[in-house]
Amino acid sequence: MKKPGTTTRPRGTVRCAIYTRKSSEEGLEQEFNSLQAQREACEAFIDSQRHEGWVYQRAAYDDGGFSGATMDRPALHQLLADITAGRIDTVVVYKIDRLTRSLADFAKIVEILDARGASFVSVTQQFNTTTAMGRLTLNVLLFQLGRALSGASGRALVNRRKFAADAR
Repeated sequence: MKKPGTTTRPRGTVRCAIYTRKSSEEGLEQEFNSLQAQREACEAFIDSQRHEGWVYQRAAYDDGGFSGATMDRPALHQLLADITAGRIDTVVVYKIDRLTRSLADFAKIVEILDARGASFVSVTQQFNTTTAMGRLTLNVLLFQLGRALSGASGRALVNRRKFAADAR
C-alpha cells in the first residue's frame, strides 16, 4: 500500500532534485546568476545519466541569500520533506558545500537520504552515493566524523577534569 503524500515512479526512473544555494543575495537579480549556473551544470550531469533513467524534477530547490552553515533554509526544508515523502531518489548539487558547510549537518542529511533509500551526487567533486565506491567514500567520511566528535568530547572531558584538579 502506498503511503499518503508519496508518488510512484515508472520502473527504472531515477527522480533527481537539483539543490542550489548562494550565501549572499548579491547578483541574484541579474538575468543569469550563480543559482542558474549551478542548475545548468546539474541538469547537464543528469542529462548525461539519462541512459540510466535519470530525470530531473521541475521543482526548484534554490536558496539564494542563505548561509550553508545552518540547515534553516526554506528550499532545503522543502527538499528534505520531498525526500521523506518519497518523491526524490537522488539529490544533485554542483558542489557539496552548496548543500551544507557543516559535516554534522551533512551526516543528518545523509541519514534522511538513507532512511528513504535516496542518494546524493556532487557533480564537480566526483562524489556519488549511487555507486558502491561513493557509498564507501561516504562511510569513511562519516566514520571520520564520528572519530572526530568522540575524540573532541573525550578531550573536553579530560580538560574539565584537569581544570577541576587545578582549581583545588
